[in-house]
Amino acid sequence: MTDATDVTRPDPRRRVALLHTGGTVGMVRGDDGAYAPRPGALAQALARLPELQDPRLPDVRLEELDTLLDSSDVRPVDWQRFADRVAAAFHDGAHGVVVLHGTDTMAYTASALAFLLDGLPGPVVLTGSQVPLVELRSDARDNLITSLLLAAAPDWAEVAVYLGGGLLRGCRTTKVSTHGFDAFASPNLPPLADVGVDVAWRRELLRPPAREALRVHRLADVDVVALRLFPGITAETLRNVLRDPVRGLVLETYGSGNAPSRDPELLAVLRDAVGRGLVVVNVTQCLRGSVRMGTYAAGRALADAGVVSGGDLTAEAALAKLLVLLSQGLAPSAVAAAMGRDLAGERTPEPA
Repeated sequence: MTDATDVTRPDPRRRVALLHTGGTVGMVRGDDGAYAPRPGALAQALARLPELQDPRLPDVRLEELDTLLDSSDVRPVDWQRFADRVAAAFHDGAHGVVVLHGTDTMAYTASALAFLLDGLPGPVVLTGSQVPLVELRSDARDNLITSLLLAAAPDWAEVAVYLGGGLLRGCRTTKVSTHGFDAFASPNLPPLADVGVDVAWRRELLRPPAREALRVHRLADVDVVALRLFPGITAETLRNVLRDPVRGLVLETYGSGNAPSRDPELLAVLRDAVGRGLVVVNVTQCLRGSVRMGTYAAGRALADAGVVSGGDLTAEAALAKLLVLLSQGLAPSAVAAAMGRDLAGERTPEPA
């Protein structure tokens, strides 16, 4: 069920912080013809946008990070930095935050922020573009203006991604196109809102503002890896991936969570890793659907080895969630149990 509203009439007294972390949206061409971030270039481009002078927009405060990053260079230490800046913006009185970010790893950052920011008082909207704002034909202008309006809307508080007409829950997103303006999909959850002539909100999906104070979890120096199964993968390959200091694995399996069941050595490596305290999470390689390890013997063998079902988690959300949980110093059994629970709207609860 959707609720069509007009977001072009927000309360102008609402404040939105615009956090520029880098990405295509603010890039310019260098002497070699390649796009790269340049400090101050975005502010100059924004100054030429007449839309930003429109009184229907909220009060926008731009903050540019000291080091602007192509999102391919973003690491977990940067997730922590972004989370701290978002929290600071809310503490300074912002009603919402827009994070400008490159699209390549936006789904990872959106997932990480969803787990790092506990008790959000308002929305955090990640956006960017496939073409820089300085170019004549760009998707950046609409993505930016719409994201500012969405972030100013009241009565919702979660990390979301907006590009190309869809407002998606951040920890449900994955990048599906390198060239389309609708670059992201939320395979197992409908959009929070469809943005066209009107904004058609799915109010029943929105997470409300938290009652408790905003808290930012801290990331520790923990090694988490992701591995995609492929026909012919050997136990030795898996054993090398799981050597110390690795403490968590996101295992991207076939179909509904299946792996080779006729390779006892491969299963023994997983069983040994779990016995050593590693947390192994099973997510499907498929774009849509969920892991059901009890459906086939090939999946049940993984469960018997101690592998945890990731349900319908995206690979990006599974990796970010696992890293955040392991950073909290919890016992492996507690981390495994938490991976099976819905913490930020990242997974569909499994039937009892």
